[in-house]
Amino acid sequence: MARFYLDKSDPQAWQATRKWADQITASVTAAGLHPAVVELMSLRISQINGCAFCLDTHTHKALMAGLTKQQLGVLAAWREAEEMFSEVERAALAIGEAATLLPAPDLRRAELARARELLTDEQYSALQWVAIRMNVYNRVSILSEHPVRPRE
Repeated sequence: MARFYLDKSDPQAWQATRKWADQITASVTAAGLHPAVVELMSLRISQINGCAFCLDTHTHKALMAGLTKQQLGVLAAWREAEEMFSEVERAALAIGEAATLLPAPDLRRAELARARELLTDEQYSALQWVAIRMNVYNRVSILSEHPVRPRE
């Protein structure tokens, strides 16, 4: 049976999704967030969700944004390797995990409160939207079974 690509099945819905995603990118830029922070968060969310296509895409983008192989290697255990990540990166990772895992309310509030103390309102908002966007993209890619192809 041929793959069913959800993103291609309804071009208007996908176009609206892309427009929404572009607005989030504009918010990230306006908030002054470095692309490496966004890629780190996107990669961690993709690890949690098990999206192979997004893991491949965001690993490549993370390296291009200046993250190191060592940072990517310890990303799944970032709390134990916190010295490898800046305060802003750790705040972004906490937001990404809170949005993806939806832990118990008390734990989620505590994680988000720590992030909120460090970030501006614009950064905090933009990163929450990035987390929501990445979860949407993960689900579209997983349901579509987007293939991972070898890179040249």
